Amino acid sequence: QVQLVESGGGSVQAGDSLTLSCTLSGYNHRPDCLGWFRQGPGKEREGVAAIDPVGHSTLYADSVKGRFTISRDNGGNTVYLQMNSLKPEDTAMYFCATRYFGCSIERGGYNFWGQGTQVTVSS
Repeated sequence: QVQLVESGGGSVQAGDSLTLSCTLSGYNHRPDCLGWFRQGPGKEREGVAAIDPVGHSTLYADSVKGRFTISRDNGGNTVYLQMNSLKPEDTAMYFCATRYFGCSIERGGYNFWGQGTQVTVSS
């Protein structure tokens, strides 16, 4: 069974930084892509960033470009989301997920999801 476990969420003030981690295990086939998604109050789940767990290719939503950095280590089984200059609008549950057959920050095509970790940013 594919398992994804997120950690690192918390409550911070605007302008602060936070790093999220996601550990992947139990897969039979290595995913082509690991993505970070978020869902704020009253909003749809949206893609934040994605990375090829083996290579270096990355994708970012326009709303986080220049502030967030996605990276991986542990042979591609751990993915991080370094979040800088956090804004109140970044408040959301953050989820990591796996995708096969290419990499995208669109929700469609992601097969497995973690339980999420809450990020709250106050003014």
